[in-house]
This record gives sequence, C-alpha cells and structure tokens, in this order.
Amino acid sequence: MTIGGQMTQGEDVKTAKPTGARYRPVQSAATSPDQANQSPRIVVIGGGFTGLAAAYEALKQGAQVTVLEADRVAGGLAACFEVKGEQLERFYHFWYNTDQHLLRLVDELELNEEVVVRPSATGMYYAGSLFRLATPLDVLRFKPLSLINRLRLGLLVLAARRIKSWRDLDHVSAAEWLSKLCGKEVFRVVWEPLLLGKFGKHAYDVSAAWFWAKLLLRGGSRGKGGAENLMYFKGGFKALVDYLVAEIRRRGGNVRYGMPATGLEVRDGVVTGVRCADGLLPCDGVIATTALPIIADVIEGHVDRDYGARLRKIGYLGNVCLVLELKHSLSELYWMNVNDPSFPFVGIIEHTNFEPLWPGKNRHIVYLSKYLSTDDPVYAMSDLDLLHFALPHIQRMFPSFNRDWIIDHHVWRADYAQPLAVTGYAELIPDNDTPIEGFKIASMAQIYPEDRGTNHAIREGRLVAGLLVEELRSKLGAGVNGAAAGNRLVSRPNKG
Repeated sequence: MTIGGQMTQGEDVKTAKPTGARYRPVQSAATSPDQANQSPRIVVIGGGFTGLAAAYEALKQGAQVTVLEADRVAGGLAACFEVKGEQLERFYHFWYNTDQHLLRLVDELELNEEVVVRPSATGMYYAGSLFRLATPLDVLRFKPLSLINRLRLGLLVLAARRIKSWRDLDHVSAAEWLSKLCGKEVFRVVWEPLLLGKFGKHAYDVSAAWFWAKLLLRGGSRGKGGAENLMYFKGGFKALVDYLVAEIRRRGGNVRYGMPATGLEVRDGVVTGVRCADGLLPCDGVIATTALPIIADVIEGHVDRDYGARLRKIGYLGNVCLVLELKHSLSELYWMNVNDPSFPFVGIIEHTNFEPLWPGKNRHIVYLSKYLSTDDPVYAMSDLDLLHFALPHIQRMFPSFNRDWIIDHHVWRADYAQPLAVTGYAELIPDNDTPIEGFKIASMAQIYPEDRGTNHAIREGRLVAGLLVEELRSKLGAGVNGAAAGNRLVSRPNKG
C-alpha cells in the first residue's frame, strides 16, 4: 500500500534466508605496481550505494578506482547518524525480500547472517481514524470502502500482473489508470490522497507505468497468507556501507569524503580527469551516480547546451524528514500512510516497531516524511520551526501525545529525493553513455518504470561499471584482470 518509502525491487520473488559466515577481512587485494600500470583508472562520482557498488565491481574487474563523495559520510540517502549508540538512517529505509541484487552482494561479502527478516505492520490514517492494512483480511475490514470496493482494492495487484508491458502505460496517468482499474471510490479514498501527499501539484501527472511497477513490487513481498515480510541489516544501513567501503579499500580503491567533483578535463572528446578541491584527478573513465542536475553541472562546457538541458529536464522532489525520539510509542504500526490532505506529512514510520533498537527501554524512533519542492517554505524552515509546525498535526492524530514525550528531534533534507516520473517519462531518460567518451551515468532517474532504492542502485552501479571496464580494456589493450568481464552476474531485467 505504501508509495512514499525508499523502495527496491528484485527480478524474482525470493524469501531471504540468512545463512553463511560473517564478513572477515582477508589479506590485501590491492593492485600491484605492475598491474596498476596496465589498469584503467576510474573515478566514481558519488558515494551512495550506486557509486559504492560501481567501485566494488570495477575493482573486482581489475581497475583502479577512486570514489569522490561530497558528504562527510558514504551512503547517499541511506547515510546514517547516531542515536544512543545505535545507527539510524537519515531517511527511513528497508529492503524487500525480493531484492536479488542486494542479496547477491551481501552473499559475496559473506554477510548473510547480518540480514534480518521481520513482518511489517502497515496501516492508514483516514477520516480521523487509524486502520490496520497489513493482511488481506485487514483490507476486507476496511470500512471506508464498500464491500465490493474492498475486494477491488484487494485484487488490484492481480489485475496489475495481467499487464505484460509497462510501455503501454507510459503515456497514461496513474490517476486515470487507477480510477479505471479499481473504481472512483477506491481511487478517492486510497490512492488519490497518497498521490497528492507525495507529489503535490504533480499528482495527476505521475505515470501509470511507475505506479504499476510499485504495485508489483509490493505484491511480490508478501507471503502465502498475504502478510508482508521486509528485511533490514543488523547495525543499520551504515554497517553494510562500512563493510562495502572496507572491501573497496582492501581491493586497493580509495573513498574520499567531503570531496565533490567540480568539473572535468576533456581532451578530443575523451574524459581524462575529474576536478575537485584537491585539483585534477587523472583518469581513463568516469561513472557519475549523483542526481542528473548535479551531473549536468559537472560536465558543463564539455557538451552542447541541448544535452545539458536534457539532463535538467527531469524534475525532482526534495524531502524533509523529521526524526523524533519519543518516550512512548505512537501506535503498533511500523508504516502508516496518511490519507488526509490536511496533514502535511505523507507517512509516519515508527522504526522501532520494525527494528527494536532498545528493547524494554522507553525510547521510540518515529520518522515523519514530506516530499516537496526545494523552494517550498517548509523546506527552508529551521529544525525547531519544523518541529513546532508538526506538533499540532501529530496531536490531532494521536490525542494522547504531548510535547513531554519528545526526548530529542533531528531533521534531514535531500534536494533530489525523488525523480518525477511523469507521463511520457521513458522519452526523457538519458542513456548511460554520454557525448563524452569514457564518461557514463548511472542514476536512479534512469531505472524507470522502477523506483529508486538500494537494490536497483546496486544493480545499476555494477552493470555500468562492468560496461565501462570492458570498454576501457578494449581501448587501452591493457592487461586488466579479465575474470569478471565474461562472467558478470549483473543485468537488467527485461522490462517489456
């Protein structure tokens, strides 16, 4: 039912069964001097999961790699902060049990035992009441809809599965498609408030293909009884990021923090270096994994204006996330969709109802998420003003809540949290290749109709890295380690 989270998707339905040994660092796999003279030098721009996965894959295939990350920590939208000795994602995250590329990477790092699988309790706030919607039986009890429309809502995923090609939906709006598929009442009560809550003025332009992919994803995460199981990593996403960074460094790679790319050196149409605060970093190839407008800034002056304008044509929503540390729990639910247009946050995620960080302790973590344009006045609020802005709305939804419950609060903002997948989006997507030879893009704006998330980030990073190393090997004619080139396990699914 959720459309507001950090979503991921796998190619096949598979329940994670954590097995295997914990990750143990082994002897250095750094490139030897002789190999270094023959290996392509690759700079990865961005240290989120796409960039880290790209660096890992390129190193496996024998390249020399440097990752440039603008933030002081790696992880991108999955970066974490510390609360009472525990790591929390700045923006709520989880994984689906169908996230095959993620599970493959975890297996390669021998970290299977660090993955936990837990049931998810979801619900909806509508017309002043809270409804649990975690199972098919809960849907049948959802009184805001008539019985026939409860059935139509419950059968929506099955109806979506009958669609063979997402391309048939690319020029159809989600609002139009959902209204026809499940009826006006279901759309008005369930889907329209969520679209408005997340996309605001863009709600009626969102592509049906994007929504279709999210329905299939969510439906694939449910077990035989219809209940949903989700995955998490022990120690939070930071733990996996730390393992991956350690593996990159063990293989001879370099991850540099607080070091955004500011430009390129290009000779005869070929990228030869990346500019950063420390000067010019020579290279043979680049993989840019940040949001498209940032990439457009980096390559400006080396491509024609039309290409730069195309990268900037895809719109984004920002996100502001208020994280509360509370003495008491708000509800029994992990994820609550807010189907109330007067409530300024699209979702309330009580993380400790999914991942119990302090069992038996009076400390609960709640995320309140709002997607919005970065020029929205709410985005510019101070942390304290945002808290004061949210308090009356929380009290209206949970009458027993009061200010004394708050132990602390944190606010995180992301300028490029959600690409705007509007109708006709497929025609806007740039290729991984660019007009600059050796410069490739691997962005979450390119994976449509799928939505951004850790699983897809890993898939795209590894795929594009493999393609670049293969091209550079052919160009340089050098003795790059060819073990992975002919045996890559990464590919995009056939999306129709």
